[in-house]
Amino acid sequence: MTNPSGFSLTSSATDNSSDPGGPVAYGYTPAVARHFAAHPLPGATGRGRVVRVDRNLLLVAVDNQLLHLPYPLAGGIPVTGDWVWTGPNRAGECQILAVLPRLSELSRKRAFEDSSAAQVLAANMDVVGVVVPVDRPLTHNRLERTLVAAWDSGATPLVIITKADLAAVADDVVGKVILQAAGVEVVTTSAENGDGIDELLQHIPPGGTIVLLGPSGAGKSTLINALVGREVQHTGAVRSGDFKGKHTTTSRELVPLANGTVLMDTPGVRGFGLFDAEDGMEDMFGDVEELAAGCRFSDCSHQGEPGCAVQEALADGSLPERRWHSYLKLQRELAALARRSSVAAQRAYHREWHQKVVSAGKSQRWAERDLAERQDRAGGKDRKRRR
Repeated sequence: MTNPSGFSLTSSATDNSSDPGGPVAYGYTPAVARHFAAHPLPGATGRGRVVRVDRNLLLVAVDNQLLHLPYPLAGGIPVTGDWVWTGPNRAGECQILAVLPRLSELSRKRAFEDSSAAQVLAANMDVVGVVVPVDRPLTHNRLERTLVAAWDSGATPLVIITKADLAAVADDVVGKVILQAAGVEVVTTSAENGDGIDELLQHIPPGGTIVLLGPSGAGKSTLINALVGREVQHTGAVRSGDFKGKHTTTSRELVPLANGTVLMDTPGVRGFGLFDAEDGMEDMFGDVEELAAGCRFSDCSHQGEPGCAVQEALADGSLPERRWHSYLKLQRELAALARRSSVAAQRAYHREWHQKVVSAGKSQRWAERDLAERQDRAGGKDRKRRR
């Protein structure tokens, strides 16, 4: 049996002869077998993994075959990478009975501004590859927020620099990325020349899964083609004016390799809103939080109090000002999300705001009335000018 990429589902470099009950080509390892054993389900007859999520059906690798199955009638909605129990329905046809608890989960806030819900992009990956092309300016804030989400997923982040053959500034970009992504391994690749491909594969455990994240035109599809050894993903040109590429990947899909590694390509992600990523913030900005813990006062606002370790680090240059502002911006984003999703957090925020107003010698009502009066005065001046 072969998948759409032409890879045989009955072969793999990973030895699973002791437990042939799952899709070995799609990352079914002894560790995954133990995960199934820890979550048994009466009536289940098959072990599968979601390869692709379509609008009406799921493409699922079950044992040694690929099946198009309907969404399960109960439980959570599966995403690409999920491990599932399958079994017959009343008509004897295969169906998904349950989704196993996820070992890792990559999530972001849904795209529309007022949302406080999470969008799960991928599940059960071992490595999150953050793709950074060298043929466009490096966006520091985007890289940091993506790495925060990668750390928070439970997988290991890995920065993958692509298109190193296209730009003379590759070394400069690599240096900036290494400085920006402190504590994260960085691999430089050129899919066109085959450079860095073997090094990239060494960062993925046997039978492991890597998900690739990056903007449109970042070279993810070209990289996958180089890793597979043939064209399994379409590629497109990038506009030179704004460096935007066409979405050549339209869905998240698992692509198995001959060595047992599994790749997951994703459509280009324009924005990456964080969702409940406190653990990821600690991993990505551990140096900043360690500084803040060293302030003289435990409730230091880092805005001029004596003994503020953060201000001292900013003054002597050991903490770059851009990194500090990025940390504050992401913290504000997470706090706003928490307020939208928690009534208690909203009340605490309003109490804090009210106390600040009172401490300034103004009541909330007085402050609102004063603002309205100033707006009326400004409006009156505008009317006089028009006369």
